[in-house]
Amino acid sequence: MTAEPVYLVDDDDAVREAITLLLSTYGLTVESYASAVTFLAHLDIERPGVLLVDLRMPAITGLQLLDRLAERGVDWPVVMMTGHGDVNACRRAFKAGVEDFLTKPVDEQVLVDTLHAGFAALNTIRARHEARALLASLTPREREVLEMATQGWASKEIATALGVSIRTIDAHRAHIAEKLGTSSLAEQVRLLLA
Repeated sequence: MTAEPVYLVDDDDAVREAITLLLSTYGLTVESYASAVTFLAHLDIERPGVLLVDLRMPAITGLQLLDRLAERGVDWPVVMMTGHGDVNACRRAFKAGVEDFLTKPVDEQVLVDTLHAGFAALNTIRARHEARALLASLTPREREVLEMATQGWASKEIATALGVSIRTIDAHRAHIAEKLGTSSLAEQVRLLLA
């Protein structure tokens, strides 16, 4: 069971009720909204989740909702669904970054599997944000030393290139490891790649 919610945004009451009931039997927490306007009004960026969004809704469509979320810096996984799918809408949805595009009526197992994939993507997004925050804590010089070290430069080579002593580079490397919470260069490389 996952702690993060599924945010269901669909203007059809019956669809919302049926999907909420179905997903609750799988142990998923569902917060449902009758419109994108209502969802945006209640959006708490501190509570990330997977969005399950209807493509065609009044006022703000599913694709327009994606644009509004991007403007707010929300990059949570989105599963788009529709009863009126066409190739053009599907293409636009994938270009907007959706995880998957499902047609109604949605197959139960496909929906659950797709949402689980969305939660895996959410974990990857979270790890990327954490890595960015850790790297942002480095000074410009520490970042420079880190980049050189992860490219295979030895402390002596970095010291020579930057015109400082090896002891200074070793001190920078110790501060980098402390700030990033890493104990090896390999872990630092993984953070940079994230």
